Amino acid sequence: MVELWEAIVGRRSVRAFTDKPIERHTLERLIAAAIWAPSGGNAQTWRFVAVTDPNRIRQIKMISPGLLGDPPALIVACQDMKEAARKGGKVGRDFLSIVDTGMAVQNLLLAAHAEGLGTCVVASFHRGAVKRLLTIPNGMEPLLIVTVGEPAEEPPAPPRDRNVLFFEVYDAG
Repeated sequence: MVELWEAIVGRRSVRAFTDKPIERHTLERLIAAAIWAPSGGNAQTWRFVAVTDPNRIRQIKMISPGLLGDPPALIVACQDMKEAARKGGKVGRDFLSIVDTGMAVQNLLLAAHAEGLGTCVVASFHRGAVKRLLTIPNGMEPLLIVTVGEPAEEPPAPPRDRNVLFFEVYDAG
């Protein structure tokens, strides 16, 4: 098992995958990690659609300019916006649901890395078309797509800006 700090620092956005399929139980474990993320007011209004059918993945790629490579699996992270509004009002729907999705996806990414899998988060896709292809109901919105597969490459770490922390007050001086 990968240590937490190694998972945080070692995780990369992978865009080249082998053609090895991802087992259903593996996808279930990744979602199990995702749902342990915090959510505003403990709303837990996220939903996930796992896609492993190559034809369906090809169709999604056609409407997702940010989806590169040929991943053997996708996980579409959705939010039940009606339920988010019911539980948290406008703030729950317009803000917390989006933050909650990001935190859930981060858990998923770290879990995938710990299992030796590569992932990449995709936000550039046609939401309406994805909803139709996956029969996602009204009120439920796809927010992110995560590609999942065995990495065919190990991308280098991009540089990090270390001048991001200030104590007590913001002082860019």
